[in-house]
Order: sequence, then C-alpha cells, then structure tokens
Amino acid sequence: MPEIQKIRQLDTYPQLLLKAGDSLAVGLGLLCLLWLVPDANSRSTIIVGLVAMGTFNLCAEVIGLYRNWRGITFSHEASCALGAWMMTLFALAAIGRFTEYSTEISSRGLLLWFSLSPSISLFFRGGFRYATRWMIRCGIRTRKFAIAGHNELGLQLAESISDSPDLGLEFVGYFDDRGEERLEEGQHDGATALGRMPELVRRTRNGEIQVVFITIPMRAEERIRGFISDLSDTTASVYIVPDLFVFQLLHSRWTEVRGLPVVSVFENPLYGVDGLLKRCIDMIFASLFLILASLPMLAIALWVKLDSKGPVFFRQSRYGLDGRRIKVWKFRSMTCCEDGSDVKQATQADQRITSIGTFLRRTSLDELPQLFNVLLGNMSLVGPRPHANAHNEFYRKQIEGYMLRHKVKPGITGLAQVNGCRGETETIDKMQQRIFFDHQYIRNWSIWLDLKILCQTFGVVFKQQNAY
Repeated sequence: MPEIQKIRQLDTYPQLLLKAGDSLAVGLGLLCLLWLVPDANSRSTIIVGLVAMGTFNLCAEVIGLYRNWRGITFSHEASCALGAWMMTLFALAAIGRFTEYSTEISSRGLLLWFSLSPSISLFFRGGFRYATRWMIRCGIRTRKFAIAGHNELGLQLAESISDSPDLGLEFVGYFDDRGEERLEEGQHDGATALGRMPELVRRTRNGEIQVVFITIPMRAEERIRGFISDLSDTTASVYIVPDLFVFQLLHSRWTEVRGLPVVSVFENPLYGVDGLLKRCIDMIFASLFLILASLPMLAIALWVKLDSKGPVFFRQSRYGLDGRRIKVWKFRSMTCCEDGSDVKQATQADQRITSIGTFLRRTSLDELPQLFNVLLGNMSLVGPRPHANAHNEFYRKQIEGYMLRHKVKPGITGLAQVNGCRGETETIDKMQQRIFFDHQYIRNWSIWLDLKILCQTFGVVFKQQNAY
C-alpha cells in the first residue's frame, strides 16, 4: 500500500508582510496619538503598545484575518479587519479596567488611537493590493495556466480566475481528450479549446504553461493518474479541482485529520468563534426584546386567559439542532393544542383559531414566548422555522435534503419568512421553496445576514402577508 502523504497549508510572505504591517499600524497609531495628545505619554506607553500588538495579533488569528485574500473583495477584507480591531479595542479596555494601566490612556485617547491605527492598516492593505495588481499588469509574478477538462467545472474555474486578477494568472486555454461531439452544450469554445492532453503536456514541458488545473471528473481516476504521471516530467504547478458540486453541498469546508485533508459535504456553519458570536448576539438581543416586551406579553397572557378556556402558553414538540427534540413555546392561539403524530396546519379562516388568536398570528406576537427558548439555548433569533414533528416526518420523505435544515438551531424568524414563505404549505412546491431558502441561509450564514433578516422581519410582520 503506498504511503499517504500529508497535506499542509503554509504561510506565504504576503501574509507575513500583512502581519508586520498591522503591527506597524498599531505603533504608528500610538505615535500619532502621542503627537496629538502629548499628555497621553507616560512611562508605560511602550508596554501598552506591545500589549496592543499582541492582543490584535491574537484577535486577528481568531477572526481569520491572515487568510489568503487573493480573489476576495477588498470590502470583505476590510470588514474582517475592522472586526479584529473592534475585538482588540474591547479586549484592551477590559485589560485596562482590571490592571494598573487603567489610567495610562483615557477612554477618549483609546478611541482616538483605534481610529488612527485601523485607518493606517487599511491604507497599507489597500496599497498592498494596488502594488500587487500593478506588478501583475507589468507582467511581474504572473503565470500562464491551462485547464485539463473542457467541462462545466472547467468553465466555472476559468470564469472565477478571470474575475480575480489578484491571482496573477493568465489563461491559455482548455485541453480535453474528448472530441467535439462529446462536449456538453456551451462548451464549444474554439478560441480556447487548444487540443488534447498530449499537447498540454508538450506545452508544459516547453515552459509555455506554468500552472495546470485538472477538472476531469474524479470517477476517471485512471485517466487522472496517467495524466499526472505525464506532468511529473515537467516543472509546472499542478492542482486537482474535485467536482464536488455534483453533490448538494451544505456549507462545505475543508479540514484535516492528522494531516490528511477531508472536505465536508453537510456541516454546521456555526463552529468555533462564529458559534460563540451568534450565541452572544442571541443572548443580548433576546434579553433586550424581553425587557421591552414584558408588559405587552403580560397583557397578552391575560387576554388569552380571558378569551377562551385553556392554558395561556402552548408548548409543542419540534426538532431542534441535529434533530434533537425540543419544546417550543407560543401563546395559545387556538382552541386545541395538537402535538401528536397528526397535526393539521392552520388555514385561512380556520375555525380553531380564537378571536385573539387571529390578531396574534397576523402580528406574529404569538411567537414572543420563544425568546425564552432563545435564552435557554435550544433556539436562535434567526434560523429555519421549526415545524411540527408530524410535518417533519412527512416532508423528509417527500423532499430531498429536508432534514439538513436542522444542521443549525431553529429560529424565531428566518430567510424563508422574509422572502414571503409564511402561512400554510398546502403543496409540496411551497414547502420546497421554504427548504430552498433554509439551505441558502445555512450556506451563506454570516452575522450581517442575521442582522439583515432581523431588520426585514419587522417589515414582513407589518405587512401581515400570508399570516393566519
């Protein structure tokens, strides 16, 4: 059995240069502060500056600031950098609060310092990008690349690289052993289809091509092995691009097990710092909403009790994170409390809905008790809406990937709801539309997306569309 080689990801000199630039920005920001506010100078200035550099470097590593930013927009890089600076500011404020250095720099001075340093850092990062692009335009550090495999994946790869000039790659063309009659629709591009694999190997040996991307389907293992064997007689950099898009990927990411690379197909996006950050936001906002809604909730509870016989709250069993059973709280809006193997969805003009229930459901005020679920940790403010267990068991057999929506905590509101997917799902198509948005949310999750959905929710509730 051949030895399995480990795959490692190494730091590059641009990453080291950016780390040095950020540390320099901390120092220059502090010098500018001392120049503007001479009284801020003290015997501990150097110590405070060194602590700030170390703290920022730690926060930057946690937030992933020193990844490879080639091919990623500057706005994305800038938002990540500002997040690291904000974390550092709060960390320094906390450190200063409980140490002897609490009076060395005032709160006003700290804010001024952390207005100057990020500006210097972003100026440096923008200049670094400009210099990189200038060198590429001048032909410095550019390489010519070809794609082995004239297929959909190859077309996507070429388009992505074309949209990322920072990569410094110049496209030569596609090479494929298949004849024109075997190419799929949209792949007949004579200008860039340059020949078959032996021609690619010949050009690579001659030094005309420095980088080769292999997009041949992974099922053609023997072809790939033979092609790589031929390319081993060249000095080109060779990359295999796996055709994972044939699967229904859900927040795919790569990791390693003792140096061996593995790629997730279905995964929870809320791991590590992201999960902790989302949980903190849930706790803060849920506590704030509960304080603001305490008196209205008390009035609603009294109204429900006086309106009809039955309990004030309705607790229904739902699927939570990873399909675990949870009890979801709501204000009772019906004369019955169904929670069995057969739960009928609410319909328009449903006779089971109480007089106050109509108002509560249209305004979504019946969902307010779920703020307690958020505080308990079995729900989130934003996520796929939890369905009754009976509906889960029915739809999981009808819709492929239905249960993947439970890879994150269910939410009080979600991407599906702000896109009009509310109310009864009397057809499979309507439920499929909900699942589509739930999967989109998991794939594209970010704190900014959560905040956007929360803001949009108020508008959706105000319109009262499909709510009954």
